Amino acid sequence: MSELVPLNSWASAASPFHAGEQDAQQRAGVREVAESMGRRGIRRFMPEQHREFFAAQPFVVIGGVDASAQPWATLRAGAPGFVSSPDARTLRIEGGTLAGDPLAAGWREGAQLGALCIEPRTRRRNRANGVVRSVAGDTLQVEVTQSFGNCPKYIQSRAPSFIERDAAATRAQPEIATLLSSADRELLASADTFFIASANLSEEAGPGKGIDVSHRGGAPGFARVDDATTLTTPDYSGNRFFNTIGNLVHDPRAGLLFIDFATGDLLYLAVRAEIIWDGDELAAFAGAQRLVRFHVSEVRRSRGALPFQWSEVELAPQFLPKVRESA
Repeated sequence: MSELVPLNSWASAASPFHAGEQDAQQRAGVREVAESMGRRGIRRFMPEQHREFFAAQPFVVIGGVDASAQPWATLRAGAPGFVSSPDARTLRIEGGTLAGDPLAAGWREGAQLGALCIEPRTRRRNRANGVVRSVAGDTLQVEVTQSFGNCPKYIQSRAPSFIERDAAATRAQPEIATLLSSADRELLASADTFFIASANLSEEAGPGKGIDVSHRGGAPGFARVDDATTLTTPDYSGNRFFNTIGNLVHDPRAGLLFIDFATGDLLYLAVRAEIIWDGDELAAFAGAQRLVRFHVSEVRRSRGALPFQWSEVELAPQFLPKVRESA
């Protein structure tokens, strides 16, 4: 007899959160509400709505780790349908690998993978984390272990459309450095979006073991460049799960991905994170509940790798100038 899939329920005695996430929740004073919300909102299967949503998107953001366990956030792109869900516990990603992807050659059976499908135009996003069960070329089949949605907060609205990039440029090797160049710093100084991959691969993490890849949005320049190896970003109020922060409590290594929406360049950063929980520094970032300072160890730029042009951006409501009411 087939197993009955519980609806809208974690349906397990074990918490969906590992110790690092629980510690962060406790520190923020939301431990009990986070546990309750997690048990209601995190599933061990993909609901039909999420399966259809993933299949309708032209790109997916992926988190994984390389051979040294360094997390990277990366991105695959293809015609809608290149990501599919053959059944509620399976996610399939067929191709879409872009030039310079730091994880392209590293996928193995048993590897942890985090996936984020986001539709910036509508500000919808859903997550699916799991374990790679088969690798055939650049096609990955993933057993889903966690699936949940996120709210539309902080997502800048813009729509992609496919374009042809210069073939020679997209085949070029990524530019690799240990310092942020002036061009890198210029991109970061104007960025309104980035993605972050983090991990807890300890067996002690239980059902919370795995990779997380998350979206971060802010007013242009919200990622403050402090010097050629350091940037500081605000951490705003979110879903109270503390997936990223909790992973960083366990292991400070992370991977950041910034997109140059004008040129199609992808800027990958390998970093170590330092969480600033409170103090005077928070005043420099309006609305920040804490800060995360990233210390850069490796920089990779893939020029013109993303085959999209984007519509004009519409900032998330949280970042629009406040209109003063007349007296």
